[in-house]
Amino acid sequence: MTLTLETLFRAIDDKRDELVSLTQELVRIPTINPPGECYQDCARYIGERLEKRGFTIDYVRATGAIGDSDRYPRMNVIARWEGAASGPTVHFNSHIDVVEVGAGWSFDPFAAEVHEGRIYGRGTCDMKGGLAASIIALETLIEQCPSLAGSLEISGTADEESGGFGGVAYLAERGYFSKPRVDHVIIPEPLNKHRICLGHRGVWWAELVTSGRMAHGSMPFLGDCAVRHMGAVIDAFENKLFPQLRQKHTAMPVVPDGAKESTLNINSLHGGQSEEFAGLPAPLVPDSCRMVIDRRFLIEEDLSEVKAEVAKILEDLKSERPNFRYELRDLFEVAPSMTAQDAPVVRAVEQGIKQVLQRNPEFVVSPGTYDQKHIDRIGRLHDCIAYGPGILDLAHQSDEYVVIDDMLDAAKVMASASYNLLGGIQA
Repeated sequence: MTLTLETLFRAIDDKRDELVSLTQELVRIPTINPPGECYQDCARYIGERLEKRGFTIDYVRATGAIGDSDRYPRMNVIARWEGAASGPTVHFNSHIDVVEVGAGWSFDPFAAEVHEGRIYGRGTCDMKGGLAASIIALETLIEQCPSLAGSLEISGTADEESGGFGGVAYLAERGYFSKPRVDHVIIPEPLNKHRICLGHRGVWWAELVTSGRMAHGSMPFLGDCAVRHMGAVIDAFENKLFPQLRQKHTAMPVVPDGAKESTLNINSLHGGQSEEFAGLPAPLVPDSCRMVIDRRFLIEEDLSEVKAEVAKILEDLKSERPNFRYELRDLFEVAPSMTAQDAPVVRAVEQGIKQVLQRNPEFVVSPGTYDQKHIDRIGRLHDCIAYGPGILDLAHQSDEYVVIDDMLDAAKVMASASYNLLGGIQA
């Protein structure tokens, strides 16, 4: 007999306590990035659990990746379950790293306390709640329908919060996210349980350095202040670039609404005496000032034009401002990505949302990038979306939480979508 949705969903509901416990255990492993703490512990916890349930386990350290060291190894886990017959592969990818704790918490960020139907803690929303939901979804699907044709994979990967180079990018370069190994990918990022995230805006990170000449701070006229030169850059951004960006709008269904415009953020700024000596007098005219910019761009924009806008401002300053010198260096760039709304993985999750939530999904695009960028550009696999139970606005906030009922609903959607993608076929 083929599996009925009623049976599948009831079996997931019966695992409510197990889902809560699994989420708590994952959150209690403090995988803070940077520097990349406890990755091995978290990867082993996932692998050992899934191995007991019939998955074959690969542990892959991203040796040589940015941040990888013997103290902080970039460890990834990939678990694969083979069905009773050949067929497509559905892969659920979750990053195991979380951002720093920060201030303002009412709850212990790594205690994973349950309060009023929510689990609180760093990483509950982004994205260990989604990881736990995907594990429960696939374990239950396998229990209820062990003769499925095809394969199911779950991965826990490193470093998404710092670009994914020690995680999905490393694995994609080695074929873990390409056909014929994998056909469909779902990333349980926190985009809200009624939304299907088709992709993301583009990003260009760059480092800008202005140069000057050192002198005694009491005689600044004998030097050339690099911080003042950077101030001129910021002024030009405020008066020229930001107004231009506000005029650019996209047809992409980006959320929230403010992200439908092009944006630029100044991620960091430092000039003068080293931060190592913060709090001490600095009697020097700074000869260098460094800024990192974070330019998010739209699918309607060309990356060369995005870079040219900044370059023009800098060249204009060079011609207008005495002794203005600068260096602009690319740090990272990713083109916008958007999976077609009629792609198989989109249709399967859409059907699952209708079955579980009794409503049509909202199709969205993320304001920021996530690991879909590597699956798309390195793995050349375009049947990929983000779908998860977390509430988008809670990511990286203090008192981050995930709603338990949302995880259960998302697990049902994930199980239904996986069953549909494998054709509901039994050998």
